Amino acid sequence: MHTAAPVSHALSRLWRRTVLTLEMIRFEHSVFALPFALTSALLAWRESAMEQARLWPKLGWILVCMVTARSAAMAFNRILDAAIDARNPRTQNRHIPAGLLSRGFAWGFTAVCSLLFLFASAMLNPLCLKLAPAALAVVFFYSWTKRFTSLSHLLLGFALGIAPAAAWIAMTGTLDPRILWLTAAVTLWTAGFDVIYSCQDFEFDRREGLFSLPARLGIARALMAARGFHVLMVAALIFLARAFGAGPAAWAGTLLTGALLVWEHRLVRATDLSRVDAAFFTVNGWIGVLFLGFWAADIVFRPLGA
Repeated sequence: MHTAAPVSHALSRLWRRTVLTLEMIRFEHSVFALPFALTSALLAWRESAMEQARLWPKLGWILVCMVTARSAAMAFNRILDAAIDARNPRTQNRHIPAGLLSRGFAWGFTAVCSLLFLFASAMLNPLCLKLAPAALAVVFFYSWTKRFTSLSHLLLGFALGIAPAAAWIAMTGTLDPRILWLTAAVTLWTAGFDVIYSCQDFEFDRREGLFSLPARLGIARALMAARGFHVLMVAALIFLARAFGAGPAAWAGTLLTGALLVWEHRLVRATDLSRVDAAFFTVNGWIGVLFLGFWAADIVFRPLGA
């Protein structure tokens, strides 16, 4: 009985720290890139004529890879940016600056997620395991980029954009160049919405000497650049649909993605950033989920050879 209480207290403390960590990394936002990775996996399944029995284990390990890689990258970003976040009124209440979590615990969480990512990669195929360290290097490297380049938004986009290509490799052990259209689309999509989100820190970034398109171009011109990224994203999706001979459902999903992007940009103005959260979190969450839904319907229900 005397040992039960300390063990229970330790487990309770660990659970509380884990919950706080999931809050810190905004775990629910794993939905951003995940639907595009799953779309790629389903395309690979259809194109390779893989038996359905092999599909579900592959999707499960891809899900583990996506969640653990993103979680490791976000925790690393929060560790690296803790001092900057403490000086920014918008972010000073984040978990590490506010003292809710220690750097040591966040480092431990990053290490555990990284090891789980490597394990899940090994469960997929040998090429995935060989490329896994490079994938981690890409997603970790982004955290430094706003210290030296205004192209940090595109580098963040690429960190998410490699997910569809990685999912294809996970399914087949090779890479089909056609799926790089989806990599380009996710890269441009992420860069665009990250520009919108970073407009909130326009004054802080300039004062701190941090690099972002809003800090370099001003908010109005940065929002124009974000629109340009999203126009190019839709173009990449059109090339993707043509490359894979997509059917009506996939084309409808592509059209809906374009419409949602128009809505996203209508929510934000250079003189009114009050709805940035709705544009960033809500609209982009729906884009990923609906894109996957429409493309999955096309992939699963369209007859082979159609």
